[in-house]
Amino acid sequence: MGQRAGPEAWCEEGCVTEVARLVTFVDVSGQQAGTVSVSARHEVELVDGRRVLLLDDRGWSSSQGWAETSAEDIEETARVVVGPDEPFGGRTHEDMEADHWAYLQRNLQRQGVAVDVAELRRVPHDVVLSQRVRGRIQNT
Repeated sequence: MGQRAGPEAWCEEGCVTEVARLVTFVDVSGQQAGTVSVSARHEVELVDGRRVLLLDDRGWSSSQGWAETSAEDIEETARVVVGPDEPFGGRTHEDMEADHWAYLQRNLQRQGVAVDVAELRRVPHDVVLSQRVRGRIQNT
């Protein structure tokens, strides 16, 4: 994988960087017996291979054990937890989606990546499970 873009990777004014995909990396985050506990790190991968962090504060736990969990379950949940969030306080799904994509765009801009919201919405979203997650699923 490519290196993460840092603050020094600012685009010049008007620069548009092409996005290859969104990637959510899922890893084991807890060791509690009988519980699935994972973290999710959401990034954008640019066509030049650089990765830029979008969210690193996501994850979930489930009382459903590893034996009852599949890779497909984890991948589906990972896509949900990185957003957009469910509506609250009179907001609609459309409001939440618009806010979500605008937040990701601003986050990328702060890190020197200028990209259009419409482009972000179009790119594939892959979920990558760590070896530890895959091992837990296979060893149950």
